[in-house]
Amino acid sequence: MSTKISKTDAEWRAELTPEQYDILRGKGTERPFTGKYVHTKADGTYTCAGCGAELFSSKTKFESGTGWPSFWEPANTENVELRSDNSFFMRRTEVLCRNCGSHLGHVFDDGPDPTGQRFCINSAALDLKTEEPTSSRALTSHSLWPDIFTPIGISIIARWCGIASSLLRLDE
Repeated sequence: MSTKISKTDAEWRAELTPEQYDILRGKGTERPFTGKYVHTKADGTYTCAGCGAELFSSKTKFESGTGWPSFWEPANTENVELRSDNSFFMRRTEVLCRNCGSHLGHVFDDGPDPTGQRFCINSAALDLKTEEPTSSRALTSHSLWPDIFTPIGISIIARWCGIASSLLRLDE
């Protein structure tokens, strides 16, 4: 495999966390259900934690129940390389970043339509670049507008104010 990024082992160790180094450079695997992106539903693009190459889209992420983030296809197939992996007495297909040669995880043929593939990727191998909320969602879901300002929140405030004012009149 010819990669675009070439770094010494010392450079990789200095840039990555120990867990990332073990996974990306040592072909390790994080324990299932422990990765930060296993249950993430945020919209965005998953990039390589080693070099920033665009790898997967949240649009192709699905709940596989395996304990690792799963995708049914890469966002950019040119940034992903597949290689036969016969380690641990198993036949699997390893997924690597074509840009820096980092180990990402494995791909299996038991995924959903339309591809039938499950790219089972370590969270530590990924960074999520979230998308900005659209202007139509910004008024109700952006942190500048607390949930109290939604139509339901306003009706609750109005009811509370009505109850509070009637209670205040009883005290007169």
